This record gives sequence, C-alpha cells and structure tokens, in this order.
Amino acid sequence: MSHVLIIASHPIPYIAPLFREMVAQGWSFEVVYCSGEGLEAYQDQDFGEAIAWDLPLLSGYPAQILPNQSPWPGLGRFWGLCNLQLWQQVRGADVVICYTGYVYASFWIAALSAQWHRKGFIFSSDAHSLASRHGQTWKAKLKPWILPWLYGVGDSILVSTGLAVEMVAGLGIERDRIFFTPFVADNAWWLAQSAQVDIAAVRAEWGIPLDAVVIIFCAKLQPWKRPADLLAAFQTANVPNSYLLYIGNGPLRDELTSLAQGDERVRFLGFCNQTQLPAIYTAADLLCLCSDYEPFGVVVNEAMLCGCGVVVSDRVGARELVEPGKTGAIYPCGDRPALKAVLQDLLADPPRLRQMGQAARERMAQWSPRQNVAAQGEAIARVLQNR
Repeated sequence: MSHVLIIASHPIPYIAPLFREMVAQGWSFEVVYCSGEGLEAYQDQDFGEAIAWDLPLLSGYPAQILPNQSPWPGLGRFWGLCNLQLWQQVRGADVVICYTGYVYASFWIAALSAQWHRKGFIFSSDAHSLASRHGQTWKAKLKPWILPWLYGVGDSILVSTGLAVEMVAGLGIERDRIFFTPFVADNAWWLAQSAQVDIAAVRAEWGIPLDAVVIIFCAKLQPWKRPADLLAAFQTANVPNSYLLYIGNGPLRDELTSLAQGDERVRFLGFCNQTQLPAIYTAADLLCLCSDYEPFGVVVNEAMLCGCGVVVSDRVGARELVEPGKTGAIYPCGDRPALKAVLQDLLADPPRLRQMGQAARERMAQWSPRQNVAAQGEAIARVLQNR
C-alpha cells in the first residue's frame, strides 16, 4: 500500500476525525503538523482570550509536531510556518496531501520537494468564490489570473463544496483533477453527545422556558460574520416567547451588547468549547449564520447533527446542506428585512422547527468523514495512476 504524508498547519478538532477514519479504512499514512498551537492554551486574537481545545487532538492516528524554524513563528503570516524538515519528510512518502494553505512558506517547501523528488502532490482549498474576506476588490480581480497557476501546483485539488468544484473548474482546471471532499464534523461523536443532553436542564440553566423558541449565533463576533444582522432582524421580528443566544467572543462583542442593552431575550454566553456545544445546539431550535465571507461554516454541520435547523446567508458555503423549507432557510446576505421575514415565519412555528431539526439530522448521514476520506482515496489513486 502506498504511504501518504499529510501536512497540516496545527491540530484542530475538525481534521482529527478524518485521520481516525483513515486508520479505520486501513491507510498507511503519517500526519505532520507544522505547529503545535492549539494543543495548549494560546491567545486567540479574534476571540480576545486564551483558548485551549478540550478534546484529544493527537490520539488515534500517527502524528508528530515538526520543528518550526521560522524567526517569527505563528499562524496567519507567510513566514509564520517554515518547517525545513518537510523537504526530507516528503522524500519518504509516495503521495503528499497538504492541508496547509499556500499562504505559508511550509506549503511551498513541501510542493517544491514533491516536484524535486517526483512525488504526488495533493492540496486542499476551502475557497468557493473569488471574493475576499475583507472585501478588497483588487484581490478579486487578481485571483482569476493567479489561482489557475496556484492550482496547477497540485496533481489533484481537494475542495469542500460543490460550489468550489464549479469555481475551480471555471478557472480552467481539469475536472478529473478536482475532488469533492465534504467539510465534515465527527458525526458519531456529535450524535452520541446530543443523545445524552437533558434539554430541560440546559434551558433551566439559561433561565429560558422549555416552551420558548431559541435561536443561536455560534461564531467569532467579527465584521464579516455580520452578527448585528441577526440581532436587528430578531428584535424587529419580535416573535413572542423567543430568545437569541450569542456563542463566541470577538471585536464586536461590546457593540452588540450595547445594541442589545435592556433586551432580556438576548444573551451572550461567550466562548464555549467543543464539549459544551452539543448541549447548546440540542437545546436550541435554530442556528443562524449571517456571514458575507464563509468558505464553509462547520457549525452548520454540528448544529444539524444535534437536531437543530439552520438559517444561512447565500454566501455561506455550508448552504449546500440546507434544503429551504425542509432543513432550514437561505436568505440574501445583508438583507435584514428578508432575515426578519424568515425569523417571523420559523420562530412562530415550533412544531415546524422540530421537523426541520429531525430532517437536518437525517441529512447529515450522507455528509460524514467516511465520504471525505473515500474521496481523498480516489484523489490518491488518480495521482498514482498518472505517475
């Protein structure tokens, strides 16, 4: 069996389940992380506080943390990850899968080594549009010229949505080089945790009646997540016996709390770690994600696995999981009156919300780590066959 080297920037809860599924499917592979950030508490600039994941991130699969030779180590900057050992690591593999984006020096060390040593090179991309996170039009204009060359670096490209398949193909990349690997959560874990939740106890802890309707916003409170859209729509919809909970922190926290001042129906729970989230999703009725830039949005997976319907803007990649009227709703990003209308329709109909939650959970049966890993296996087979 071919040996696969998987390169990732740092351990996070969303990729570890894939590696455990690879073990279950009998893969011969090793994961190397370019940084150990996330294994211990670190200062998250967006949350504005120290974060430490409360799930095991290195257990159940072969992994190691590589030395980082960067003079300015850290995430979010090109020279923040510079792992020179990757050159030799790639040499010992048959195929390389790089989850570390091309925005890091380590990606290019791995790509150049793969080319030098004639190894198959596969990398992932989470983009599904040419839009920029911060709305810079110059980036959107440059991408059609630069991305075809960047995607040409890989023998195969892994993308997380059907929308991304169309975008990459639209840039002139051959479709047989593009593999749809759905962005997934650990389905089995979320389903098991949700099944143990005492909804009445969670609602009592919140001080919210059991018969009330609860909508949640679960994301960093950043401008491109547009959390104020939901607050405005919720307050103007003014559906009786309904509550809004914000899960997460970020730079907009103070502004939002000021806007919500005096409204007892709006609560801010702050950052909640992975083991806390199943109870929150399960005890809620609806998740809303308003982003104008969101390559996917795995909180949608998590909420749906916990039997929670979802409302997303039309710029959220995870909208592929939403079947309007059945598992949730999709509205035009930034259109607060449209979002208000959605909330008035759904929050006033608790039985319908329960049906949506059940349909959402059923939808996730075909969007799991098993499908993701199988697609990665197909990408590897294609690369080896061509080489």
